Amino acid sequence: MNRQFAAAAFGALIYFGCVIPLAAAEYEALRQKMVREVVAASGNFPPGASVVAAMEKVERHRFVPAWLSIFAYRNHPLPIGHGQTISQPLIVARMTELLKLKKDDKVLEIGTGSGYQAAVLAEIAKMVYTIELIEPLGNEAARRLQSLGYDNVKTRIGDGYYGWPEAAPFDAILVTAAASHVPPPLLKQLKPGGRMVVPLGAPFMTQYLMLVEKQPDGSVTTRQIVPVRFVPLRGGH
Repeated sequence: MNRQFAAAAFGALIYFGCVIPLAAAEYEALRQKMVREVVAASGNFPPGASVVAAMEKVERHRFVPAWLSIFAYRNHPLPIGHGQTISQPLIVARMTELLKLKKDDKVLEIGTGSGYQAAVLAEIAKMVYTIELIEPLGNEAARRLQSLGYDNVKTRIGDGYYGWPEAAPFDAILVTAAASHVPPPLLKQLKPGGRMVVPLGAPFMTQYLMLVEKQPDGSVTTRQIVPVRFVPLRGGH
């Protein structure tokens, strides 16, 4: 079989959704390799032990379309439908690490997507509340998380800009879409001493991952971390 034919055949398999899934042991090996690559690429900001353990455990291939499952453990984002993506593993690790989660923490996530980030958070924190604006995506993620046994994740369809007031306050808040500013309702729902990680910036422009910290006296500090690229935070705000 020549290279051109092999490439065409492989492309056809992908196009028609006929890629044969790997065995569990193969996925496990790829997952461990992905985590090693993430740690190596983290430079001076390596993920801590709890983040590493969570990413070693969560099966990313279950959070992407079946035809993309063989690519799930590459260190880059992948489409999950409805114009949305599952974030690059390196960014997932960095955002999670910035939250400095403890085992008794309650976390709010804005932008459930396929549920992968929520699963990583749920491996570390006591309870995760996650909101998705796109109903089909959110419902699918809810079913997926439930089927995988994440009983400490509560899901909701709605506009994440306004948070989840009745479950507040939160020890940590993570926003997985780029906003033009830090949403005031989320800041209000963050506990004193809590941390929020949010990408800020306009679509198709430079965006930055920001760490927002609410001090015990209620004052707020912000710190720019790294340039990123996220889909925009949508909603009626």
